[in-house]
Amino acid sequence: MISQVLFIIGASIFGLLGFIHLFYTFFTNKFNPYQSDVIDAMNSTSPRLTKETTIWRAWIGFNASHSLGAITFAAIYIPLAFSHFQFLSSHNWFAVLPSIVGFSYLFLAKNYWFKIPFFGILCSTLFFVGAFVLINT
Repeated sequence: MISQVLFIIGASIFGLLGFIHLFYTFFTNKFNPYQSDVIDAMNSTSPRLTKETTIWRAWIGFNASHSLGAITFAAIYIPLAFSHFQFLSSHNWFAVLPSIVGFSYLFLAKNYWFKIPFFGILCSTLFFVGAFVLINT
């Protein structure tokens, strides 16, 4: 029972961070650079990969898809933990995957992002690891 709650809380944190990130991407200027000429420069160049987009449009798309990944992860694990916890706890791969994802995001947060997502992901990952340990002891 405790491990089930830990999975739900961990996944909920991921989902909340994803929703906040998506909201910030489309409805605020929080991811805009302070120097407006940087946006102009990003809008006036394309990646070497293709001329079908600009660096700015790719930046917005990467932020949005990043958000959708966290939201999708939560959308899978919250119902799985609620309704199919026996499946989750009896298949080690599905029980350990949230910890692996959490550590992966934690690495990214530590090396490339800032402290708010780092601490949110750290909490989420600790919940996932705790749930996995409880299931396997």
